[in-house]
Amino acid sequence: MSVAFASVFDASRRLLAWLPLSIGLSFALPCAASPAHQQPVNNAKARKHTPAPKAAAKSHKSHRTQAHAAKATAADSYASRTDVMQWAHEAATRLDLPTDWVRQQIGQARRIPLIEQLVLPAPTPAAKNWAAYRSRFIEPRRIEAGVAFWQRHQATLARAEQTYGVPASIIVGIIGVETLYGQHMGNFRILDALATLAFDFPQAHPRAAERQAFFKGELDHFLRLTQRSGSDPFSIRGSYAGAMGMPQFMPSSWSHYAVDFDGDGRIDLFNSPGDTIGSVANYFKAFQWKTGMPTHYPVTFTPGQTDMDTLLAPDILPTFSVESFTAKGAQLQGPALQHKGPLALIELRNGEGAPSYVAGTENFYVVTRYNWSSYYAMAVIELGQAVAERIGR
Repeated sequence: MSVAFASVFDASRRLLAWLPLSIGLSFALPCAASPAHQQPVNNAKARKHTPAPKAAAKSHKSHRTQAHAAKATAADSYASRTDVMQWAHEAATRLDLPTDWVRQQIGQARRIPLIEQLVLPAPTPAAKNWAAYRSRFIEPRRIEAGVAFWQRHQATLARAEQTYGVPASIIVGIIGVETLYGQHMGNFRILDALATLAFDFPQAHPRAAERQAFFKGELDHFLRLTQRSGSDPFSIRGSYAGAMGMPQFMPSSWSHYAVDFDGDGRIDLFNSPGDTIGSVANYFKAFQWKTGMPTHYPVTFTPGQTDMDTLLAPDILPTFSVESFTAKGAQLQGPALQHKGPLALIELRNGEGAPSYVAGTENFYVVTRYNWSSYYAMAVIELGQAVAERIGR
């Protein structure tokens, strides 16, 4: 199935969520102009707004989601919902889209109760365990796939690194953690997923109002993209949270950061590794990736003299100079002592075992802008490093 997108880059964020459900789909956008860039948020407030479903952490639900992804019935249609049809009318005006078209698409969208369940936090969250989390991504199958991907697209990765300043290892790590290099991109109809979360986001969620508003915004962007391109909104599939393609971009991120990096005149994050590589690199550049800066350094502690409460208080936001970091009992060695810029103490819990710690730089924080989790960021970094080591980089 091929979906051709016409040029449609209106100034319009992204949320990661994926399910290991393979699809065959082209979601491509002829590119007449460079995408407009939203100014990335990069401050203390930003880290508190964690996107709803966390990409990598949801993979254990894959079999259940695959079995239920297409089980919506006519009774789940939004056509009979007065509030939803009123929203559709207002959206058409707001987005300058044909009212009849918007009402028709929204009216045919289906509510998926399973999605409502998937976005709810677990009643009793499991203890965080970095070692267990890491083992799901830094493993032979994913490393081998990463090696093949890197070798196949070596020139494109090098060009992206030169253009955007983002290391190939980070790009390879992202695509590997997100979708195993395009093997698992999701099988929910994006319009159904976004409509469900926009109009029936579970009120039991502790941040229901904020999340629901976010998904209404993503639905806006998706409607604009598909209508102005003449694409069929129902042919486009992805994660239960509306993320699409090899890099799992949300609709707004497609508009803001996706680029035609293979030069064929369209943007295709489902079938074009080149566009995917360039778009991931462009995303990091937009979020202020600093070329040449490490993501983190090893850290140890002075026994009995470490002010852990103060060091951990800012969470993952880089806050401390090297001098203030070490003055509080954190020990750095070698190049870390010459680091220019703020650091954060990153704590990775290991269940009932002792936590792991690293000193995170501003670039570590940038990786968490792709998925707001230090565990995710470390998995991306270490997968990319493992692949690089295998090919002698």
